[in-house]
Amino acid sequence: MPMITYQGQTYACASDETLLNSLEAQGVHLVSGCRGGNCQACLSKVIHGNPPADSQRGLKATERAQNKFLPCICKPTEDMEIATVDDVANYASRVLSKDWLNNSIVRIRLEKPEGFDYFPGQFINIIRQSDQLLRSYSLASIPDEPFLELHIKRYPDGAMSGWIADELQVGDTVTMSGALGDCFYVPVHQHQDLLLIGTGTGLAPLYGIVREALRAGHTGDIRLFNASLAAEGLYYLDELQTLMDSHSTLTVTPCVLHGEAPMNGIQGQVDEAVIKAMHGDCTAWRAYLCGDPAIVSALQTACFMAGVSSPDIFADAFTPSV
Repeated sequence: MPMITYQGQTYACASDETLLNSLEAQGVHLVSGCRGGNCQACLSKVIHGNPPADSQRGLKATERAQNKFLPCICKPTEDMEIATVDDVANYASRVLSKDWLNNSIVRIRLEKPEGFDYFPGQFINIIRQSDQLLRSYSLASIPDEPFLELHIKRYPDGAMSGWIADELQVGDTVTMSGALGDCFYVPVHQHQDLLLIGTGTGLAPLYGIVREALRAGHTGDIRLFNASLAAEGLYYLDELQTLMDSHSTLTVTPCVLHGEAPMNGIQGQVDEAVIKAMHGDCTAWRAYLCGDPAIVSALQTACFMAGVSSPDIFADAFTPSV
């Protein structure tokens, strides 16, 4: 009889009974809805062990890669330790370097804590210890690198971004959460063409996703559109050019809304400009969209209308905190 560990307690679960029903019968409450695997309200994750394949029915590849599963349709076949999807550990990390990428974006590299695992494109929460202020920032690094890289836009009067830009020093220790989010590369359908569009620091997760896809030997075409209001807001142009020079499958196009675009770039509203550059047909592509919430929303609609299927659209909208 499989044994299920949850919140430090262990429960027996009959193999012919769903995990949700079994735990409820033993006084454990898990959030649930339809109880048939459709609403996904009970979505959980396996910390140790392997969820049965049937319990991941209907989940995205990114969710399956994180061992997420649905307890309402899970009939365990082995011992497992499970947790809610928002149950993540916190880590202490030392600031290794701090550099300005342009006049408003600072790059922070943090020491990667022991036992910290992530997928390129995920994000972490930074927690300021003095007042427990919390903000989310995407990872631009890849797991092979010995550091975690963040690109942080300094907002006028930004409580966290101002503190990071003006006060945080190399050698300081910060508290951060484990990795979160489902907008990352999974090495499935490696022949599939990839469309990546980022505005501002939306480039950060895409920089990790592109490099991970290339490292994994992705064979499909990869088109990255790096967008900003004006040319001075763009960054990592040299790094992206170096990547493009080394990989024939990668094309990088800078985009600006105002003013003259850089060489080989395009000018205009990014959702319209990108679809025009793609000749209006993105059928069978996989899309990753990151940055300003309104633009990400417009891009989701534009990509879907251009032929990208909903399960192949991965989005991470950066909503500034008030």
